[in-house]
Amino acid sequence: MNKGDFIKAVAEKANCTQKDTGVVFDAVIDTLVDALKQGEKIQIPGFGSFELVSKKATTKINPLTKKTVKVAACKVPKFKFGKSFKALFNN
Repeated sequence: MNKGDFIKAVAEKANCTQKDTGVVFDAVIDTLVDALKQGEKIQIPGFGSFELVSKKATTKINPLTKKTVKVAACKVPKFKFGKSFKALFNN
């Protein structure tokens, strides 16, 4: 399912237009990004939580050339599903 299919499915369930659903979807994503950039953790009960984690600089080995490569420190978004959401798939 791609973004368009997802928006269409949500629009049908919510009895809204695809255009309105697309605007809301984009607003949700933008809000998530803004909150994560500010260092906030977003917790959605019954679904999961989003947070930004820092990764330390490290060295890795390129499997093709066997040369050591330095990987810079960076921040990456992380998502963890909640227990109740996981339980929906494992009855």
